[in-house]
Amino acid sequence: MDHQTLHVDYQQTEAGIGASGYLTIDLPALCRNYRKLSATVAPAKAAAVVKADAYGLGAEQVSKALYAQGCRHFFVAHFSEAIQLRPFFPNDTRIFVLNGLQPGSEIGCAEADIVPVLNSLEQFRRWSSTAQKLGRVLPAVLQFDTGMSRLGISPEEKSALATDLKSCSNIEVLFIMSHLACADEADNRQNADQLAEMRLVATDFPGLDVCFANSGGVFLGSKYHGFLARPGIALYGGAPTQGKANPMEAVVRLDVAVIQTRTVPAGTRVGYGGACVTSAESRLATIAAGYTDGLPRSLSDRGAVFYGGVRLPIVGRVSMDSITVDITALPSGTLSLGSLVEVLGPHQTLEDVAEAAGTISYEILTSLGRRYERRYR
Repeated sequence: MDHQTLHVDYQQTEAGIGASGYLTIDLPALCRNYRKLSATVAPAKAAAVVKADAYGLGAEQVSKALYAQGCRHFFVAHFSEAIQLRPFFPNDTRIFVLNGLQPGSEIGCAEADIVPVLNSLEQFRRWSSTAQKLGRVLPAVLQFDTGMSRLGISPEEKSALATDLKSCSNIEVLFIMSHLACADEADNRQNADQLAEMRLVATDFPGLDVCFANSGGVFLGSKYHGFLARPGIALYGGAPTQGKANPMEAVVRLDVAVIQTRTVPAGTRVGYGGACVTSAESRLATIAAGYTDGLPRSLSDRGAVFYGGVRLPIVGRVSMDSITVDITALPSGTLSLGSLVEVLGPHQTLEDVAEAAGTISYEILTSLGRRYERRYR
């Protein structure tokens, strides 16, 4: 991507409200990612997964931006998320609840015009019973387990469900779906196995459209797309496929403020437990974010931040509210109280931070805390 897209003017930002960190969310980049994904799956449509507050970036702002790009299908995980999102959209929008419904939420779901993704025979029967109570036909999506063993109607329940469907006139099945477990690994055999199973399901439930591809599935080819793809992480700039160049634009940038700088002699213990001991005289900076802000403790003595393209390694253990970095590589006096260092940006991607932390980009993105000042471009 063009690194200028998420360029931050340090002096201008420092002159702002004095937040401890700034999370910049580039909505035009998000929209360009959506258009790229839409073009890749065409003639199928692209939905948007906006669960977990749009992966931590603000479901209202993200969904409104995507609606303006023509997106009309939005997926969340929980009914509570759907209820929060529903008021922002007209009736031409479908909001789907991936986890289905917990007992007691069926009436509210029907009244709010929200569509449950039914993952079991029990969920199907409860939704049908709700339709009967309300005296109306209710929409639903059927999710089948094609080999992930997480959510979905099991192979053992398929025949009973087919029987129920034949005698059920109060449920409108919009489409069937499943979830790929290894789509980010393009050569993983499980992708083909799940595709074969999904085709069997489609044969058992003829006449219904198929929704199959997640972010990685978008790039597995048209046979995985179905009529509707539902990308998540790729929308937000995360790499959809391991080991390949990321085709998506970065959507987030994170800059964190310096609290204090100091020069310490060789042999100085740094951080909790004295886990790091300096081998030479060093200049250190403490920055105003820690593991409660989404920067995992596993980054201790492994991760880094950047300033002006210079890598500044994390030294010692990541604390709850602060991290110490070695700034010896910078000219003396470069950083002071309020200076901003780059955690995510042109020099360090989500994947870079995730690799250093021993986790995945999803966890880093969705964990970014609410204490940062959020700025939408």
